[in-house]
This record gives sequence, C-alpha cells and structure tokens, in this order.
Amino acid sequence: MAKKKILFINQEIAPYVPDTHMSLMGRDIPQAIQEKGYEIRIFMPEWGNINERRGQLHEVQRLSGMNLIIDDTDHPLIIKVASIQSAKIQVYFIDNDDYFNKRLMEKDDQGEEYPDNGERAVFFARGVLETVKKLRWVPDIIHCQGWMSAVVPLYIKTAYHDEPSFTNTKVITSLYGNSLTKGLADNFKRCVEFREATADLLKPYNDIFDFNELGKLAIDYSDGIIQADPAMNKDLLGYATKKETPILKFKKDNFADAIEDFYNQVAPDDTTDEEED
Repeated sequence: MAKKKILFINQEIAPYVPDTHMSLMGRDIPQAIQEKGYEIRIFMPEWGNINERRGQLHEVQRLSGMNLIIDDTDHPLIIKVASIQSAKIQVYFIDNDDYFNKRLMEKDDQGEEYPDNGERAVFFARGVLETVKKLRWVPDIIHCQGWMSAVVPLYIKTAYHDEPSFTNTKVITSLYGNSLTKGLADNFKRCVEFREATADLLKPYNDIFDFNELGKLAIDYSDGIIQADPAMNKDLLGYATKKETPILKFKKDNFADAIEDFYNQVAPDDTTDEEED
C-alpha cells in the first residue's frame, strides 16, 4: 500500500527562525517522516524575522493572488517557497503585508504581543488550506503545530469538510508549553466565522480566547493529540484525556518512530490518492 500523505502546518521551523524546541521539532519531524517514505508538504508563516535572501525564499506566482476576507477586510495571500538543503525538505510560506511582513512572531521588538494575533492565526489557517486546494494535493493526515495552527482542526471538520482535498483527512495537533500570556482581541470569534464554522460552535468557549482556549479548540476538533513538549500545559493534557482523544505522550528518544505509529493508530487504513498535477 502507498504511504500516507502528511501535511505539516507548523508555527516554527529551524533554521528560518531561531532554534527552539518547537522550531527544531518543526524541521526534524517532517524530515524523519519523509525519510520513512511518506509524501509530505510543509507550511509556516513568513514571520518578519525570516531572512528571505539567506533562506532563498521566492514567490510562487501561480499560488499567490487570492484575497482572504478577515473581519470584512480583504487581505492578499502571498505564497513563497524555499528548501532546506541539508534536510532535503521544501517549505511553503504564508505571507501578507498586514499580518507578517516586517513583523516578528507573536511579540514585537518591545516584547508586547500583537493585538491581532488571532486574525493572523485565522489568515494563516485559511491561507494554508486554500493553497493545498490549489495544489490539488489530498493529505491523509494534517499535523498541526503551535497556537498559530489552532483554528485548522475546526475548519477541517466544518468549513472545509466537503472539500475533496479534505473529506477523509484526519487531524493531529502537537501541543507545546504556553507561549501567549494575554488573551486575543475581542474580535477573534468574529474573525473565525467562515462557512460552517459558525458563531454557535464557538459559544462553549470563553469570550476572550487565551492560550488555553486555543488549545481546547484544537483538541475538540482533532483526531489525535501529541504532547510534543514536556512543558505542555497540564490543564490541556487533562482536557484531552477527559475527552478520550487519543494522546501520544512525550518521548525523548525515537519520537519520530512513535509519531509514525501514532499516525497509523489515528488513520489506520492506507489510501491511494491521485498524484498532484
């Protein structure tokens, strides 16, 4: 049987951003999974601290040009691509002048969290999913990493559930330690609304989304959860346990092997899809 197709939606990937536990996992896990014979695609935001020249990023014209409406405002979607030669992997970048260009990651250079972080997460999620549709590539599993991808599971199970690219896709979320200290702006729920991702689905959550609420949203719509960091929020781990969501606990050694086994647990049947045009 053909190996599964894995879509990685990552918040951080080394060497494009400074080395952290998350950014190193963002590079090492996709590399290891590809080396096991899986077909992969990888996306991350083009954070403002990424050096385009050094990273050799270039725009993909055929994928760029779409406008995404977030909170009644049009935002152009720009897609760039680069390769990590040492890892033999290619990375797609989601870019936009309003949300990412010349801006850092979750905090500015004064250490203040950006007030529109929620909008940025929504734009990133929708930008990735729309681009995958354009690629005409059908992932068996979407593996999300970090709070920036927390909206993806909701969209896959609601707004995009009838899209041919995602009809049978399983979603796995890797959770890490807290990185947001403040709640998102009060327009976040309004920004999330899209197609079947309605306001009613967001009523169970607090009016102000913080790191925990984002984690709960991801857990509620994921088919599996990975404790990717020993410092993962224990409340979220308990929340996932109570919901009886399959959980892969953190393993220091042979983590890629454990993740491969977890993929097969969450999506046990191999599928053969049409090749990308």
